[in-house]
Amino acid sequence: MNKDQYKLTSEQHNDLLAILKARFEKNSKRHPNIRFEEVEVRLNQNTDKLRSIYEMERTEGEPDVVAIDKNSGEIIFFDCSPETPKGRRNVCYDRVALDSRKQFKPATSAMDMANEMGIEILTEEQYHYLQTLGNFDTKTSSWLRTPSEIRKLGGAIFGDKRYDHVFIYHNGADSYYGVRGFRGCVRI
Repeated sequence: MNKDQYKLTSEQHNDLLAILKARFEKNSKRHPNIRFEEVEVRLNQNTDKLRSIYEMERTEGEPDVVAIDKNSGEIIFFDCSPETPKGRRNVCYDRVALDSRKQFKPATSAMDMANEMGIEILTEEQYHYLQTLGNFDTKTSSWLRTPSEIRKLGGAIFGDKRYDHVFIYHNGADSYYGVRGFRGCVRI
């Protein structure tokens, strides 16, 4: 991939910062004690990460700041759309699962798409944390980064929230559904 091909125009850059600032201010309970000015400085210093956040926004993930890592000091963004991002649904878990399908293959996999976007798929722990910030995936579900011991056996995990409870399930990694996508994380 040509890195320059993925640079944001100044208009895309400014529009994205305006969207992120408005979302940040509207959802201040997600990130108490963090000022948007420090977020903006980091974003402007890390244009590759800003591009990844642009991709999260473009695929309707509604990225927002959810924490600052106490050890590294990194600012953490998660997809905070109420339901799994619309632009990332109908995908199986990874390339191995995609290649194993004989027919009715989806266009891509969650892991391939996340890698192309420059984001990480949420872990089970991160997904549980996200759910403390609101109600997410009450009608959809999201693939989660699957432990290798589960993946080696052909499975993958996903989460959702029903009945005011977070559920983590399993499925064949090659499955895909119109209501299942994935949520991502970017650290700056």
